[in-house]
Amino acid sequence: MGNIDVRPATADDAEQVAEIWYCGWQDGHLGNVPDELTAARTKASFWERAPQRVGDTTVAIVDGAVAGFVMVVADEVEQVYVSADHRGTGVAATLLKAAEDHVAKNGHERAWLVVVPGNTRARKFYERNGWVDEGLFDHRAVNVSVPAHRYAKLVK
Repeated sequence: MGNIDVRPATADDAEQVAEIWYCGWQDGHLGNVPDELTAARTKASFWERAPQRVGDTTVAIVDGAVAGFVMVVADEVEQVYVSADHRGTGVAATLLKAAEDHVAKNGHERAWLVVVPGNTRARKFYERNGWVDEGLFDHRAVNVSVPAHRYAKLVK
């Protein structure tokens, strides 16, 4: 694996972001979220949303291709996804650190994110990186109530 370069996403990255997002969402959410949310998260929905979110997205580039991405809005780390080929290579930790820095630059002392209970791989990853599980709450996604854990971390 080559070096990991992190930069703001461009419109040209949207296709690769959508592919990683769709595949990663399937891995972490199928069987772990209500059926209504799964029905709303069609493959097409990821290709529709990725270009709309370019301004919130930071990508990790490895060997000239998008290896993963993170989306940050204000103090929330909304999405963190890495392609299956790049899991365990440091890309996720690099992106998470970039997200934490982004939240701090936004003027917030604390970052937060949402993880569904059954996504144990993600939950362990966040805990290894200093994030604290603040407990269960009802997260709203596409007007669907989704039981989720809220994780937080001081970033300043």
